[in-house]
Amino acid sequence: MKFIHTADWQIGMKAAHVGEAGSRVREKRLEAARNVVEAAKEFGADFILVAGDTFEDNGVDPINIQKVADILGSFDGPVYIIPGNHDPFVPGSVWGHSSWKSHDNVHVLTEAEPMQITGGWLFPCPVLEKYSLKDPTAWIDTSGKDGIMVGMAHGNVEGLQLEEPDYPIPRDAAAHLGLDYLALGHWHSFGSFPGTDGADRMVYSGTHESTGFGERDSGNVTLVEISEEGQAPSVTPERTGVLEWIDMRKEIMGEGDLDLVRKEIESVGEPSNCLVRLTLSGLLPLSEDERLTDIKGVIASRFLFGQVNDLELYAAADDEEALEEIPDGIMREAGGVLIELADPGYSGERPDGASPEVALMAFRELYAIARKQTDGGEQ
Repeated sequence: MKFIHTADWQIGMKAAHVGEAGSRVREKRLEAARNVVEAAKEFGADFILVAGDTFEDNGVDPINIQKVADILGSFDGPVYIIPGNHDPFVPGSVWGHSSWKSHDNVHVLTEAEPMQITGGWLFPCPVLEKYSLKDPTAWIDTSGKDGIMVGMAHGNVEGLQLEEPDYPIPRDAAAHLGLDYLALGHWHSFGSFPGTDGADRMVYSGTHESTGFGERDSGNVTLVEISEEGQAPSVTPERTGVLEWIDMRKEIMGEGDLDLVRKEIESVGEPSNCLVRLTLSGLLPLSEDERLTDIKGVIASRFLFGQVNDLELYAAADDEEALEEIPDGIMREAGGVLIELADPGYSGERPDGASPEVALMAFRELYAIARKQTDGGEQ
C-alpha cells in the first residue's frame, strides 16, 4: 500500500497578516494543492488522504470549493477526505456543496465507520462539531478484519503543550487500536510519534503550504508505504509548498553590519515566492541611516511581502553624550568604566579580555539596554 497523506490546506484563509499580499498567498495555496496531486501521481500512490481542515471555514467562497474538488478530481485514484475543526460537517457546511458530485473518485467521509480500500481498511474520524473533548478515534475496532489498517483523524495528540486539549488523541492510539498507520491533521508542521517498536505509525503531515512566519517543517505532504499488515510504515515528507517565509533577526552594533544584512537579503532566491520579516535591534550609527532606508526599499519592492521591524534599533550617540543618557546609578558607573577601557590609550590595568574593541561593544550593548528601559518607562 502506498498513499499520500496531507491535511490543513485551509483554502480561503484571509492571510491578513501579510496585508495586500494575502490574495497571492491564497492563490499559492491552490497551486500547492495541485502539487499534492502531482506528487501522488509521480510516486504512484494508490490513494490520497486529506485529514481535515481542507478549508479555512464553512463560509469560504463556493468557487474555492469547486476549485478544490476539481484539483482532487484530477487524480487518477481515490481521494478520501474528512472534515476538520475548521470545516466541521454541520448543516450548511462546505461538504454539502454540489461540487463533490463532480468527480466519482473524491469521497467525503462524514460518518465514523470502516471502509474497505485497496489493500486493507480505512477508519475515518470526521469532525462533526467545532470543539470537543472526546477522543475522535475511540470508536475504531479493527478486530475481525484482514489487511492493512489505516486510520484518519483530526485532533491533538495528548502530551502536546496546549491551552485546550481539543479533540484529544492518545499518544499510543495506533498501537492500542491495532492500526498500521494513523494519518493526523490539525498541526501545521510535520511530526511523528514513534511507538515502542520505533515505528512511525502516528504522523502529522503538516500543511501542504506554510501559513506564516515561524512554522517549523511545514509545506509538505507525507508519502507513506506499508509493505504488509503489521510492518513498520515508510514515512517520507515530500515538498509541495511554493512559498518561503524568511524570519531574519539581526543585531546592529557598528558600521558595516547593515551591509552584511543587505548582502544576505539580496542572496535570497525566487524573491517573488518569498515573504520576509526583518527584525533589527542594537545601535545604528548615524552614518548608516541611508543604508537602512535602502534595505527597507529592497524588502518592500523585491519580495511577495516584506516587513522591517526596527523598534529596538536605536541611534548611536557620541560616547560621552550616550553616557549622559544612561540613568544615573550603577549602569552609568559601569558605562563610564567601559568608555575608559574602550580608549586604546588607556594606561590602567585591563581585566582579562577587555580589549578596546570588546569594551566598546559592551558599552554599546549597555547603552541599548538603557535606552530600551527608558523608552519602556522602566526605572
